Amino acid sequence: MIAYEAGLNLENVSSRHSSLTPTFIAASFNDVLAFDRHEKRCWWSSQTGHPAPDLSRARLSYKTPSIRFRPEQSRETWTDAVRKVIAFIKAGDIFQANLTMRWFAERADDFDELAAYQALRDTSPAPFGAYLKTPAFSLLSASVERFLSLSTKGLIETRPIKGTISLGMTAAETTHNMRLLASDEKELAENLMITDLMRNDIGRVSRIGSVCVPQLSQVEQFPHVLHLVSAIQGQLRPELDAVDLLKATLPPGSVTGAPKKRAMEIIDLLETSSRGAYCGSLFRIGHDGGMDSSVIIRSMSRVGNLLAIGSGGGITVLSDPLREYEEMLLKVAPILKAFEE
Repeated sequence: MIAYEAGLNLENVSSRHSSLTPTFIAASFNDVLAFDRHEKRCWWSSQTGHPAPDLSRARLSYKTPSIRFRPEQSRETWTDAVRKVIAFIKAGDIFQANLTMRWFAERADDFDELAAYQALRDTSPAPFGAYLKTPAFSLLSASVERFLSLSTKGLIETRPIKGTISLGMTAAETTHNMRLLASDEKELAENLMITDLMRNDIGRVSRIGSVCVPQLSQVEQFPHVLHLVSAIQGQLRPELDAVDLLKATLPPGSVTGAPKKRAMEIIDLLETSSRGAYCGSLFRIGHDGGMDSSVIIRSMSRVGNLLAIGSGGGITVLSDPLREYEEMLLKVAPILKAFEE
């Protein structure tokens, strides 16, 4: 796990916020129990020859914990920050910034973390769901967004998400909303700018002429919302590896803005707390050099006894502050509802 603040450091951006979240967590595993949820099979791999664990006593039933999250900002405070971002855009400082906020709760003494993750999986199934637990920090993620993948042959791909609309209550409403999103000038501009930013980031470590955009602003359906998704690819230079790729691209462009460094400076000025794990990246690197990673969104983190959830969205000169606020609530609603009494 790499926190958002690690990306700030890589871009030489100082923050006025303090964070208790570790900036970097990594471990090397010799024993792995791997699940293929599509095939409904699992494998045990041990480089040390250890026997497979006994799963006969695995816990199968969970009681979802009740958590009361409180937003750190009012609607008025957050929409005022959106207006300030728009003012920065009009002044020529940036083209776009991803403005976010957080919801906090205190962990109860009987808080069941594994049950909370199971509830998150049940209510928000996601292609990049993950549960990471350490003594001081935990991450319960239902991320829908790939950050970077790197094949064993050096092919890089990132799939930034920018542009959101509700799913619709019926198939007809969903089809209608897909058409609305696909023609929304503001959402398309937002996605295009982040695509260009990620193209530039990947280009730092890619072979000249290898960077391409095989998918631009395509509407894709997720469990609760519709998103515009693009794909950018490149061929990693042979003398570089996955760590070099991460260093060149953190923090993810889809949660910062363009130009990236100035957008992060404005974000730090206007947001009222550190992002911590939120908007960072969760990754795995294989012994073969391949990598896959997600953007940490739609996630809950724990630092000590404090639980946090984040949500936000991209602000452009065409943004309507109230509409941006409603979009932010749309993204966070499934997680909040999962833990309501």
